[in-house]
Amino acid sequence: MKRRHFAALAGAALAAPIVLAQDRTLRIWVGFPPGGSADVIARMLAQKLSASLNQTVIVENKPGAAGRLVLGELKRAAPDGQTLVLSPSGAMVIAPWLYSNIGYDPVKDFTPVSRIVTFDFAVTAGPAAPQGDLKTVLAWMKANPGKANYATSGAGTVPHFAGLMLGQASGVPITHVAYRGGAPAAQDLIGGQIPLMVDTASETIEHHKAGKVRILAVTGEQRSKALPDVPTLKEQGINMAADAFFGLYGPPGMPADVTARIDRAVADALKDPTVQEKIVAFGLVPSHAPAADLAATQVTHLKRWETPIKASGFKPE
Repeated sequence: MKRRHFAALAGAALAAPIVLAQDRTLRIWVGFPPGGSADVIARMLAQKLSASLNQTVIVENKPGAAGRLVLGELKRAAPDGQTLVLSPSGAMVIAPWLYSNIGYDPVKDFTPVSRIVTFDFAVTAGPAAPQGDLKTVLAWMKANPGKANYATSGAGTVPHFAGLMLGQASGVPITHVAYRGGAPAAQDLIGGQIPLMVDTASETIEHHKAGKVRILAVTGEQRSKALPDVPTLKEQGINMAADAFFGLYGPPGMPADVTARIDRAVADALKDPTVQEKIVAFGLVPSHAPAADLAATQVTHLKRWETPIKASGFKPE
C-alpha cells in the first residue's frame, strides 16, 4: 500500500508542472505606448491566441528607445514561449546600423516566431505645400530650399531614411525634421508648419480622407489596399521603394515545437476577416509568414538598409 501510495504521489508530482505550464499567462510585450498600431495589433492577436492556445494572453506596454529597450529585456527572458515581443522591423534592421551597442544582436539573440504584417509609407502633403502631384511639390521644394522639409515620427526610423532616399532618387535635397511620434508630426502638417510628411499611412489616412492633407504617394512596390487610388513612387517616375514589417519574436533558445505551436495560432488569427479588416484600416497588410521566412526577411532588410544609412552620415544623439 505504501509503495502504491508513493507511486501515486510521484506520478502526481510529475504531472503537476504540465498543468501549471498550460495555465501560465503568455505575455506579449510592446515597446511603445498604448494606442499605436503595434499596440492595437498585439491586442487583437492576444484575444485570438487566448482562445486558440487555451490560456490567458495579455499585452504589456514597455515603451522606450523606439522599441529597443523591450528587446534587451526579451533577450534575458526564459525561453519557454510565455514571453514574446511584437516588434517593428526598425528595431531589428535599422537600429543595428545606427548604434554601436544596442544591447542585443538582432539575428542571434531572438527566436523568430511569425511575421504579422507588412506595410509601406505614405508621402503626405499639407496645406503649406502647393496643390498638385508629388512632382509638383518636389519641384516647388527644389525652387524653395528653405522650405524643403519633411516630418517623420522620429530620427533614426525607417521613414527618416525613406525620406532621404526619396530626396536622392528625385534629385531634390529635402531636410528631415524629427518629431516625438507621428501624431505631433501630423498636427504640424495639418497646421501648415511643415509641407511634407513621410510616415506610416495610419498617421495621416483619416486626415487624407477628410481633405485636411493629401497623400501623394506610397512607398511600396504596389499600391496600398487601404489607398487604392494613390500611386506608388515608381508609378510617378521615382525609382525607389521602402517597406517594413511587424514580427513576433521570443527569447533565444525557444524550442521549435513551442515556436511552431504559437505560429500556427498566429496564422489562424490572421485568417479572421474582422482582424484583416482592422489591420487594413491602419494602412497595413496582413502578411503571415512562419519563423524561417521572418528570419530571412529580416536578413534581407538588414542588408538593404546598410548602404543608405551609412551614406546618410546620420549619427543619433
